[in-house]
Amino acid sequence: MLKEKKRVALISVIAAVFITGFKLFIGILTGSLGILSEALHSGLDMVAAMITYFSVRVSDKPADTEHNYGHGKIENLSALIETLLLLITCVWIITEAIHRLSSGETVIKVTLWSYIVVISSIIIDFSRSRALSRVAKKHNSAALEADALHFSTDIWSSTVVLFGLIAYQFLGWYAADSIAALFVAVIVLYVSYQLGKKAIDVLLDKSPVNTRQIVKESLVKFPEVLKYHGLKARTAGADTFIKFNVHFNPELSLREVHEVCDKIEAQIQAQIPRSEVYIHAEPEEKNHIDMEEADELK
Repeated sequence: MLKEKKRVALISVIAAVFITGFKLFIGILTGSLGILSEALHSGLDMVAAMITYFSVRVSDKPADTEHNYGHGKIENLSALIETLLLLITCVWIITEAIHRLSSGETVIKVTLWSYIVVISSIIIDFSRSRALSRVAKKHNSAALEADALHFSTDIWSSTVVLFGLIAYQFLGWYAADSIAALFVAVIVLYVSYQLGKKAIDVLLDKSPVNTRQIVKESLVKFPEVLKYHGLKARTAGADTFIKFNVHFNPELSLREVHEVCDKIEAQIQAQIPRSEVYIHAEPEEKNHIDMEEADELK
């Protein structure tokens, strides 16, 4: 698993380095803000891809005495850093685009290479986005998912820049390049919000979506379980940690309770990959129930 994640992350870095250098060279050569903004976007994506490569190397290390829940959150921290890098991109793009629109200083030399770099970028970004997304879903990797979103964002922003170049060259619409750059910034802002929110939710231990429903549906299948409470769940990278209390008939033997708990764990883990389930078994007794209800009211 780690080998596949490292391989796709490394290819992502190589692709980002190539695309950034190509766009920067053509952007400077032609003076196109759209292409230069794409170069900066890709440059930050290159840094993000390097961070992703580092994070996937670290995130799957097993838990140790200092990191009892593993190193998975390094992927979510990586995704948050990528979000901040994207926001920096937006500030520069928006500032430069507004300056050009307000001053009218728009001098671009559109050449064949302008189209080659943008179209090549779209093709490479499409290929890398699909590969990263496939591996991210397969291994539940937040870092690779963030990298995939970066490349998919580049596809849309490069398409916008392509239309801007066409409008500038063939329609004489000189503001098209700057407006295209602003559209890139809007796209980047939207993706940044999505990535940042998801990364912060995990770093703040927000309960993963549908976990409560999955646990409830699993417990219903075991008639020995009379009640459950205290359900807590959180994620760290690709791992999900779940804990809850269950009530059993006090007449059941310790062996019987243990066997049921093992089956419950297996049932939940079959639906939530890479999950660790902690179950605290309690007897269903009147005084115990009253105590639990009183604790919940506090």
